[in-house]
Amino acid sequence: MGIKRRAFLVGGAAVVGGGLFALRWAENAALRRAAAREARPDAGVFQTWIRIEADNTVTIFSPHTDMGQGSLTGLAQMAADELDADWATVRVEFAPAEDEFANVPLAVGFGEGMLPVTVPSFLKGLERSSFAMVARHMPLQVTGGSSSLRMTGQFGMRVAGATARAALVAAAAHRWSVPASELTTAHSLVIHAGSGRQLRYGELAAEAALRASTVDPVLKKATEYRLQGQSLHRLDVPPKVDGSAVYGIDIRLPNLRVATIQAAPVRGGRLEHLDPAPALAVPGVERVLQLENAVVVVATGYWAASRGLQSLSPRFSTGGHEGLSSASIAAAQRLQMSTAKPTAHSGHGDVARAFQAQGARIVDADFGVPFIHHAMMEPFALTAHFQEGLLELWGGVQDPLHSRKAAADAAGINVDAVTVYPQLMGGSFGRRLPGYCEIIDQVVAVAKQCAYPVKLIWSREEDVRHGAYRPQTSAHLKAALDREGRISAWAMDYALGEDAASEAAFAYDVPAFVMRQHAMTTNQKDGAWRSVNSNQNAFYNESFMDELAHSAGVDPVEFRRRHLKPGSRHLAVLNDVAQRSGWGTPLSAGRGRGVAIVESFETIVAHVIEASVDADGRPRVHAVWSTVDCGLLVNPDAGEAQVMGAIVMGVSACIDEAITLEHGAVMQSNFDDYPLLRMPDAPAVHIRFLVSEAPMGGLGEPGIPPTAPALANAIFAATGQRIRQLPFRTQAKALV
Repeated sequence: MGIKRRAFLVGGAAVVGGGLFALRWAENAALRRAAAREARPDAGVFQTWIRIEADNTVTIFSPHTDMGQGSLTGLAQMAADELDADWATVRVEFAPAEDEFANVPLAVGFGEGMLPVTVPSFLKGLERSSFAMVARHMPLQVTGGSSSLRMTGQFGMRVAGATARAALVAAAAHRWSVPASELTTAHSLVIHAGSGRQLRYGELAAEAALRASTVDPVLKKATEYRLQGQSLHRLDVPPKVDGSAVYGIDIRLPNLRVATIQAAPVRGGRLEHLDPAPALAVPGVERVLQLENAVVVVATGYWAASRGLQSLSPRFSTGGHEGLSSASIAAAQRLQMSTAKPTAHSGHGDVARAFQAQGARIVDADFGVPFIHHAMMEPFALTAHFQEGLLELWGGVQDPLHSRKAAADAAGINVDAVTVYPQLMGGSFGRRLPGYCEIIDQVVAVAKQCAYPVKLIWSREEDVRHGAYRPQTSAHLKAALDREGRISAWAMDYALGEDAASEAAFAYDVPAFVMRQHAMTTNQKDGAWRSVNSNQNAFYNESFMDELAHSAGVDPVEFRRRHLKPGSRHLAVLNDVAQRSGWGTPLSAGRGRGVAIVESFETIVAHVIEASVDADGRPRVHAVWSTVDCGLLVNPDAGEAQVMGAIVMGVSACIDEAITLEHGAVMQSNFDDYPLLRMPDAPAVHIRFLVSEAPMGGLGEPGIPPTAPALANAIFAATGQRIRQLPFRTQAKALV
């Protein structure tokens, strides 16, 4: 039976209207609860994220935690710019770990990119309310994916600032009985030029908050920015310098005890036997607790807990993983790629036909990367207190809301009975993301057995041996060159537990391209390492691109130019870094230059690295030139620091870092056998950002992916030796 068009439209409008009403009601209720949570006398709270007090203090509530990336200042700049706030009055605090402070702007930012269609303007309110429901249900308060400024900043802080400014103007217009169009704002003042009157934001805040109903406020154009684009001093630096900043490991509470832990050396093993007597004989040790796969010593301080733990001789099972090693994993991955059907694939064009074309020159190569550790300067440290059915948690995590839920599940209580107090993180790079923080289950299990707050601290050895590592992966790349030396087909097979086709976007214009994933997992806990799968994909692709250039007899930069679209952002970035680095000019004996260009997290980065190899085979990076196109740059100094830090981290990872397995257990235990790059070995770094009209990209991670391939390509230029396996130090003899 058919449905008349008019009936369909009326019925559809009723459904949409009813859904919109329910979702908008829930969203407004959440906004009211957030405002009540952060209320102050004579203050106003706007769109969850901004509070303006009577003394003109502007507080920005960040749903992102801090691991040194500088995003707190950037978010404040974006909000304050739209608000026309006096920067001297701006403060930043972590948002409470409560559902009302779920990161709706982050859900909007990611969600809109996934929608198959553009949402009409009259449904924008429904769209936002829908994403708000998703964000609170997940719950979402994560820091990661280089998303803080490009998502939360753009879809949250700017909107909140503009909404607050419009409400303040409306309140002043009502008080003065003048049209809002006659008013301007600057430095936390509403100004009426015609009469010379002005009001401080603090005088209007409480009244204005009642008028803040703008759903889609008018945002400033880039030419109107006063704070964005400026290298303002970071708000988080002074407390970090004077020692007043509090990290998870710094927490001190009345009657606090300190615990440390040893888990089964082979992941998946269980605790089979333990004699607690030696630990209990150590002065200061109060308890020895047994978990399913670990032993915990609780003491009056960390030194006593550590000495007590070291005195024990627990016996663990291996969980059947005693035959696992790094070599066996690599062999299994190669076998999987060569014999098994792909788990997932993506691409375009007829790759098989291009490989069979007459005159095609086939080039192929095998690559591999090891497990990589996050190497946080602050190991896991989490404090918990469980009493009368209520649980409190203090520490640095990348998603306080999700951690709250995980803690509730571990304790077997309702999430409303859990309070999380987010702290600064002394590094993370993905290690403290939801799903990778097994310390939450551990500290909750300990706290439930103690009548006092307990701070559980992992030793450096525990942190290294039980990381959530970047996965060990292998790849086989194959390409065809036509008679003109251009790429006619490109195929990449890779062994990895997840489909990584969307990461490290393939920038080159080739007629046939395919990526095939071969899913494979081990007993290790694979985790997101800074730039996630973009870094190994970039190592494979950009190293192989150099091999193809060499096979075609074409300069590596010129070869890339031939495969990038004319006028593209990628080409502009490549040309700039080549020109600044002196590409093609002579170098001193023993040195070589390598280039790589990668797009990740919507940012394009190209590196040129100048390097040599010491007599013992160790690569030495002398200088790195980097060109970055990230669209809008909110804080140039902070952006440069992010790229520079990523370069140093990337150099360290590809030269020395590797987690290796033997008999199912991790062989490394501390920085003596898991070496990080030291200051004397750090290269000179030269960074330039290109002005671009492109959408804002991330900056915390995109500096890493081009590093390993650019260095591998530089080593080839210097020595004639190809590096296809990381880390480079394992191939030292072959380099000299």
